[in-house]
Amino acid sequence: MTIGKSSDRDNAPSSVEPTDDPVQAADAPSIGRVLSAARIEAGLTVDQVSTATRVRVPIVHAIEEDDFDRCGGDFYARGHLRAIAHAVGADGEALVARYDAAHGGSPASKRPATQLIDSGPIKVPGRSRPNWAAAMVAAIVAVVVLIGFNLVSGKSGHGTTGSASAPLPSGSGTGSVAAATPTVQPPAPAPSAAAIAAVPADKVTVKLVAEGTSWVSAMDGSGKSLFQNNISNGQDQTFTDPKQIKLVLGNGGAVHAYVNGKDLGVLGKDGQVVHVTYTPGDPQAG
Repeated sequence: MTIGKSSDRDNAPSSVEPTDDPVQAADAPSIGRVLSAARIEAGLTVDQVSTATRVRVPIVHAIEEDDFDRCGGDFYARGHLRAIAHAVGADGEALVARYDAAHGGSPASKRPATQLIDSGPIKVPGRSRPNWAAAMVAAIVAVVVLIGFNLVSGKSGHGTTGSASAPLPSGSGTGSVAAATPTVQPPAPAPSAAAIAAVPADKVTVKLVAEGTSWVSAMDGSGKSLFQNNISNGQDQTFTDPKQIKLVLGNGGAVHAYVNGKDLGVLGKDGQVVHVTYTPGDPQAG
């Protein structure tokens, strides 16, 4: 029974150890077998080794089969050997030395210029990273400049007189608030006697003069609309028709009427809606 146990232990994969001795290396297990045996002894799967080393699963399989072509060059092969050996508990430096002896290279060999897609986690030295600090400084400077420009523009805007919503009247050189106050236009003068005499007797003539603001609608005898709009203080409108003029006023207290040459005064009270109709002859509201 003792001999049987000794024989099992001698044949177990865990007894395989790497060697740096060139004489012994000829009969020693290959690099791939050493790593495979160490992985099995450690109770790890290829997937677990890949996760721990970030060496892709196909490359781990290839290295355990002594196929180093998929490593992308000697530099990456050495890195993968060290990483996998560290994960499974093997002597990585001894395996790298055996790899160099077998492939005629050395750790000081030049590194490849490019990195293959499945070359594992080894990063190319000297590869520069974006200078985020400089970018942040540039962004902060840009923001400060923008804020300063806005402040200067705001001060310049406050230093000017007047505003876009209340421009100063033309000809004013003082820029004062009093100069910007609009003046109230006087109401239009009443028609003269000559103008009243000139009104045709066979037609109805209505002249409206605004003493405020009012909406006005005017229709002739056929029902055709003559006018529909606001008239403001000082504005006037005149309507003539052979039959009649029908008016609707939104603010009767703001409209002064002259009908067929006769002054009828304002047609209502402030805010009062007025409906009136005038015909030729003596003006009477219909």
